[in-house]
Amino acid sequence: MSDLAIETHGLTKRFGERTALDGIDLEVPRGSSFGFLGPNGAGKTTIIRTLLGLTHASAGTMHVLGHPVPAERAQALQRVGAIVEEPRFHMYLSGRENLRLVAAVRGPQARALIDPALARVGLSERSEEKVKSYSMGMRQRLGVARCLLADPLLLILDEPTNGLDPGGIQEFREMIRAMVEQEGRTVFVSSHLLDEVEKTCDAAAIVDRGKIVTQGAIADLAAGGDARHELTVGVDDIERALGVLRASQLVTDACPADEGIRVVLSGEPQTAALLNAALVQAGVGVVRLEPVRHSLEQRFLQITSRLDADLVPEEVKA
Repeated sequence: MSDLAIETHGLTKRFGERTALDGIDLEVPRGSSFGFLGPNGAGKTTIIRTLLGLTHASAGTMHVLGHPVPAERAQALQRVGAIVEEPRFHMYLSGRENLRLVAAVRGPQARALIDPALARVGLSERSEEKVKSYSMGMRQRLGVARCLLADPLLLILDEPTNGLDPGGIQEFREMIRAMVEQEGRTVFVSSHLLDEVEKTCDAAAIVDRGKIVTQGAIADLAAGGDARHELTVGVDDIERALGVLRASQLVTDACPADEGIRVVLSGEPQTAALLNAALVQAGVGVVRLEPVRHSLEQRFLQITSRLDADLVPEEVKA
């Protein structure tokens, strides 16, 4: 069995002259929450439809749960649950009745999963109400419950937090983490919401204009491959502190910032304690010393801004 839940090589999808996916190489480890992150129109829904065999690739190869798609699509999708764009239901049936229809197709083992699925998504008490009375967020959760009737090894969710209020987003985040950490499922989340991907996923790929710009662990993506260790230092005497810091072999750069002094260490983060001691010994009062947290949003904006600049014709740049 492959260690990858999703694997693609050179995956390409064209619609006439427009290239929606351009040579996508993607690896999604089993038992992880993986974000497919990009602006609207970047190709996120297209790759989901292609992985599910709802549209054919123009070039490249793909495997889902170890099965080549489309050659072994039926075997691959037996343990896959997916929401593509907005989940659709019979609006004049209740949530439970909608799930019973799906279970009737899947077999008796799926019917036994209806109650646990409704409980998992927090809809047990509302399951007898007609779906037409559900909010958008409730329909999203019912969509996840429908996915769970397959007892999926892999869930593929397209913009799953659409329509959810802040409390619902928090509950959804906790649900995804529980599915990964407690149940061993793989969750592939397509989203344009950077903050949610950063808080929910173990790793992600950033896609723009049909191409994967970068992929990896969330912390690595946020850092942008920058191995520098940075600190924010708050002191009672900035000028004296700058003198100490710039003379120290523990520091490669120190400059004033809005929050105090931004310091780049020459060694590992553990040297921060030695730096603190040096400042105190020099008579500087240290009121704050903490690592700089790199934001995935900052990294994303940096990447997409660079791509936009690359598209500007030379004569315009001049």
